[in-house]
Amino acid sequence: MPFPRARPRRLRRTPALRALVRETTLRPDQLVLPLFVEDGLDEPLPIDAMPGVSRLSPDGALAVARDAAALGLGGVMLFGIPATKDPAGSGAWDDRAVVQRTTRAIRDAVPGLTVGTDLCLCEYTDHGHCGLLDEHGAVQNDATLELLERTAVSQADAGAEVLYPSDMMDGRIGRIRDALDAAGHDQVVIVAHSAKLASAYYGPFREAAGSTPAFGDRRSYQMDPANGDEAVREALTDVEEGADVLMVKPAGPALDLIRRVKDATRMPVAAYQVSGEYSMIKAGAAAGYVDEDAIVAESLTAIRRAGADVIATYFALDVARALQA
Repeated sequence: MPFPRARPRRLRRTPALRALVRETTLRPDQLVLPLFVEDGLDEPLPIDAMPGVSRLSPDGALAVARDAAALGLGGVMLFGIPATKDPAGSGAWDDRAVVQRTTRAIRDAVPGLTVGTDLCLCEYTDHGHCGLLDEHGAVQNDATLELLERTAVSQADAGAEVLYPSDMMDGRIGRIRDALDAAGHDQVVIVAHSAKLASAYYGPFREAAGSTPAFGDRRSYQMDPANGDEAVREALTDVEEGADVLMVKPAGPALDLIRRVKDATRMPVAAYQVSGEYSMIKAGAAAGYVDEDAIVAESLTAIRRAGADVIATYFALDVARALQA
């Protein structure tokens, strides 16, 4: 209908009208808060590259989990930093490891909060890669799958309701699903890192989790950021292998992939607003270049608009408080 009868600005005139026709909404229960839990800590240890984020003790993580539950967050995702590391990352499937202990503590004290765990070996290996290495330093795909199975069962035994396999080994979703089912954990949810790009945006995380590779990089198993069709193929493969939710990571630089995965699978899609995205916003706000609250809200809304049903973000607590204000 031509102007002047068609006036889209009519619906933008007041805050109430804008809210009435808003297409994309953001709620606390759509947000998951990543937490770094370190063995042997007594006090929070600030992460320099991620202002406002700290490594926590199990007790510290429990306190944050209580806040997350009170604010109505969709859950927490635990990353573990062990006291010792070895070539196989054996601390990942130790039933007394820091992630397992913290999971039990949160499930006991905050039963209504969904507890998820990162399922990868990179935080636990002394070389920083996500699997077993051969004599040439290459990650062995099939040999790593057995270790991921053991880790999945250990985390589920501890009470994890959601597992986040982030290693990008071929075939790992099917093997993890079979292992969980065989161990009586058929109700545990798998959020597959289906399109985990080999991204420069992970830099601050490696300080946070102590997972910087001792040599080389992860491009032989994480996805080339230039490939979109491959992201869809990975997602479809994970659906066939038994994934419940499909994750795209990093979120902001891959909005197109979020939409393509959603359209191709019609499955629940998660997206991870990763450490580099967080730190860039924090740095810009600290320098006075951007309004932190406004840019966080806009970036998360864009991720939702692209098709994400769930967003993992380090801003989750701040956003939930703002939404309840």
